[in-house]
Amino acid sequence: MTETGIGKQYDRIAAWWNDRHQQSEYGVQQVRKALAFAKPGGSALDIGCGSGGRLIDLLEAKDFDVTGLDASSEMVNLARGNHPNFEFIHGDIVSWNRAASFDFILAWDSLFHLPLDAQQPVLEKLCALLAEGGVLIYSFGDGVGSHVDQWHGQDFQYSSIGIDQNLKILAAHGLSLVHLELDQFPEKHVYLIAVKKPSEITPALA
Repeated sequence: MTETGIGKQYDRIAAWWNDRHQQSEYGVQQVRKALAFAKPGGSALDIGCGSGGRLIDLLEAKDFDVTGLDASSEMVNLARGNHPNFEFIHGDIVSWNRAASFDFILAWDSLFHLPLDAQQPVLEKLCALLAEGGVLIYSFGDGVGSHVDQWHGQDFQYSSIGIDQNLKILAAHGLSLVHLELDQFPEKHVYLIAVKKPSEITPALA
């Protein structure tokens, strides 16, 4: 499944999604936990932001300047209407880049739609986009491989590189795990929170 493909799939359910998720509690407790590790007032990136709503409201309440990215043009249009003070981009996280870093990065139930071979490169990209001292929260699957499930009459692709490989990538890029939870057990849904450690500064030679 390409990002273009998943975007078109979510285009078809954007109105339903918007009605259902604006005020829902799904993911709210988890994002609040992540925000407890973050300093307010920075910049935030929401990957797979959908039409916005409750999670972006949490970021706004902490005075974050939010950038939202989503593969669905319909979702992005709805998000722009729901949150006119923030920037929303119709784009593909696999190819999208920005020179600026972010103090808080959120990817709730979005990365697991990427192809299996894109999982590691995208996670490495998020590590690079995260500012020192910044907080990353994202959800993924407790398993390794790809599968297809039907939802709303469409076949959606899911993939995961598993818990161990996710943790190895984070550690290799200077992030420390502060929380990991299978929050929908026995469903294989995992989320984690990690913080990027400051770079070590080599003392000047006397």
